Amino acid sequence: MNQSGTVTAPASATTRTIYSPSTGEPVGEAPVHTVDDLEKAIAAASAAQPAWAALSHEERSAALNRAADAVERSAEELAQLLSREQGKPLNGPNARFEVSGCAGWLRATAATPLHPETIIDDGEIKAELHYRPIGLVGAIGPWNWPMMITVWQIAPALRMGNAVVVKPSEYTPLSVLALIKVINQELPEGLLTVISGGRDVGARLAEHPAIGKVMFTGSTATGKAIIKSSADTVKRLTLELGGNDAGIVLPDADPKAIAEGLFWGAFLNTGQTCAALKRLYVHTDIYDAVCEALTAVAAAMPMGDGLDENNVLGPLQNRQQFDIVSRLVEAAKESGAKVLLGGNPKADQPGNFYPTTIVADIDNDNPLVAEEQFGPALPIIRYNTVEEAIAHANGLEVGLGASVWSADPAAARDVAMRLEAGTVWINSHGMVNPLIPFGGSKQSGYGLEFGLEGLKALGVPQVING
Repeated sequence: MNQSGTVTAPASATTRTIYSPSTGEPVGEAPVHTVDDLEKAIAAASAAQPAWAALSHEERSAALNRAADAVERSAEELAQLLSREQGKPLNGPNARFEVSGCAGWLRATAATPLHPETIIDDGEIKAELHYRPIGLVGAIGPWNWPMMITVWQIAPALRMGNAVVVKPSEYTPLSVLALIKVINQELPEGLLTVISGGRDVGARLAEHPAIGKVMFTGSTATGKAIIKSSADTVKRLTLELGGNDAGIVLPDADPKAIAEGLFWGAFLNTGQTCAALKRLYVHTDIYDAVCEALTAVAAAMPMGDGLDENNVLGPLQNRQQFDIVSRLVEAAKESGAKVLLGGNPKADQPGNFYPTTIVADIDNDNPLVAEEQFGPALPIIRYNTVEEAIAHANGLEVGLGASVWSADPAAARDVAMRLEAGTVWINSHGMVNPLIPFGGSKQSGYGLEFGLEGLKALGVPQVING
């Protein structure tokens, strides 16, 4: 990064201009790496990995802690770049929050203990379970939380003794390039590399015989393609795919007490979060009260350019996503659903701003409910019985997260146990913790991230018997 926060590629590289989703103005030049560049990165990683793997967990953890220090030293510069490229505001649970989370995740991963597990030791047989490095890991990330999700992928991979090649989204390469440049201040050369290329680069990374594991966060369709392309080399995979998370509000909930939690569960990062609340089921007895309370909270949340310190909601990151949200909201309007807030983007406004939108009196099979909108538009569906709500929540092919909202934790837990989702939150939605495993069910992917289970997923289990 230069002093203005812009990332510039080497002069010899082919580049393309990245534009701000808020203003349409240029943010910087991103390199357009090729498959040949990927091959060079893999060769360098292969050369650097054995010496890194030979270090102890304590030595690798110390390097991760130093990398966290480096991120904190550059935190404001990174946040400014992230806001300009991705669009999210500096304040609130947004750009500064994301950069801080990168440092926190590096430290938490470094601090996670991993010791050999004694399986049996009866005097005659002794068997221990160890975890060895995989070797090379390919990390393919999304555009919604580009820095944080990259760290979710690379921190455990590095801690376990692997080398990593990162392929960022074509929409947000500058943020990831800058982050890795900062982290690499504390790592051996060649161990961690960013290849900022197109789909051909991602496809080659997923199928490359030298890559032992692929970590991917993104759409279910792309995840399926990675599964197919990785099959010939029997790669290990961790896939965090599409969500369309459901929330169920039980009839005993206090509408005003839960309104702000519902808002952030749905509209965190302007709705551009895999595990955001994307369809809300509310019991008929409190339906109108929940709609009213949630709409009041949403109407008070300022949206605009992320560099404005007053804003907490920003634009959609790209026009393609803007068009998806527009299409789904228009379909809801045409069906007769009631728009309580938003729904009418300004035609003459620069950037990809779609207003915070809440839609009521909508059928469960409406496209705005059945398809993942991945933006600031929340459908609220009325239900009469808890059985009906559970059936609707479980009715889709995805199952990343879900939530239950109630004044009775025991009743909420009973409902939560019946939901088909990798994580079910009670009286919150979407909060993640570096110590708590996270992963999806059904077509939302497989494999766990975070905590001890996530760390183990970046190693090869080996039993020492005897």
